[in-house]
Amino acid sequence: MRSIAPWARAYILCVALGAAACAAPALSARTPWAAVGLLAVLYAGCEQVSRCRVIGRRAPSGLGTFFPVLLAAVFLLPPAGAALVAVPGALLARVERRPRWVRRIWRAAQLALAAWASARMYAACGGPDTVAAADFPYALAPAAAAVLAFSGVLTVLDGGILATAERVPVRAAWRGLFLRSFAPVAVHGLAGLMMAVLWRSPYGPLAALLVLLPMGVSCWVFAQYHRERAAHQATIRALVQAVDIKDRYTRGHSERVGRASVMIARELGMTDERVESLRFAGILHDVGKLGVPTRLLRKDGPLTPEERRVIELHPEYGHEMVRGIGFLGEARAAILHHHERIDGSGYPYGLVGRQIPEFARVVAVADAFDAMTSTRSYRRGRPVDAALAELSRCAGVQFDPVMVSALRRALERYGWNPEVTADVAGGVPSPRRGASGVSAAPGSAAR
Repeated sequence: MRSIAPWARAYILCVALGAAACAAPALSARTPWAAVGLLAVLYAGCEQVSRCRVIGRRAPSGLGTFFPVLLAAVFLLPPAGAALVAVPGALLARVERRPRWVRRIWRAAQLALAAWASARMYAACGGPDTVAAADFPYALAPAAAAVLAFSGVLTVLDGGILATAERVPVRAAWRGLFLRSFAPVAVHGLAGLMMAVLWRSPYGPLAALLVLLPMGVSCWVFAQYHRERAAHQATIRALVQAVDIKDRYTRGHSERVGRASVMIARELGMTDERVESLRFAGILHDVGKLGVPTRLLRKDGPLTPEERRVIELHPEYGHEMVRGIGFLGEARAAILHHHERIDGSGYPYGLVGRQIPEFARVVAVADAFDAMTSTRSYRRGRPVDAALAELSRCAGVQFDPVMVSALRRALERYGWNPEVTADVAGGVPSPRRGASGVSAAPGSAAR
């Protein structure tokens, strides 16, 4: 619990107390406990199954919440009872990251509040009467209102936890959350509505369970997609490890450039999808070094003009290597253009200003920043303030000033912890290539 920021602890406590207040009326009202218990057990079972192994491997974390059961509870139960359905499953769910119990309590409270608000909206729109009468298509309108309320509450609470616990800027914390949550909740809402109608039909709860079969199949397909994506990510990690092994002087550099790129992206308010793609761009920006002769990467002393021209081909090599990885998206342009300069004197194509893709301008700043602050065998790393001063000096000429400012703000908020990534043979630094200034960064980064 100590690892959680005070504001985040207060926020989680308030949400948990709010959820308890919403569920408390169930203890005194005429609550259909049999239905509450059955739905709670069913949700807890779906929660466990969705987090178990899928064809011998653990399912992606995104499959952990099975909304059809929760939304069926919204359509069948009073608000306080619907809030209780999510609690056992959320508290028993498997959690990978610590502190586990805090995360379980947070998820239980979040889902309880969302279910309560959704049930209130559903009742206010006359939903229970339409379900009891199986009155279609009129039953769809209150169900849609309930789905909107469910997604809205999840969005508000998720954005709050991002702002307090993850320290995401307030202006970006809620950006895109509603659209990402609404699509799956809407699909699950239709399944939940079908469950509720069948539950109230002469066939009873057993028939309602049949709705879960196609939903289970869809989740299985979704898991296969994530497994394929995980395989691509494993390939990316293997490529980065190969680069680190080949150029031992910059070991760990790619991961740190990816981290710095993410910091800049979040400060700019990019969507999560673009942030993830930019992280891949930072990690893979030097993958083209695999096509450069090892003797050049490990050469002591300055490079000849011919050798430098060979090394300057690595962005094009890298772009060719990742051309077929479709989900990288904009990352491919960053790999190709991260050595371009704002004034047009960069390579490989000498692009100027806004002609340089946005991702490439981000990675260029992150790359130069880590190159300066990392200790190598041939020089010590610069302090963060000195590196930022050099970046500012070169802003508008070599680097995009917007990206430099974003990095400065992010570092003021989160700080930076550079690591020693190069081995020093025999403990004595060997004289090697060039000075450590940013103006020399394109040459040294090319190595």
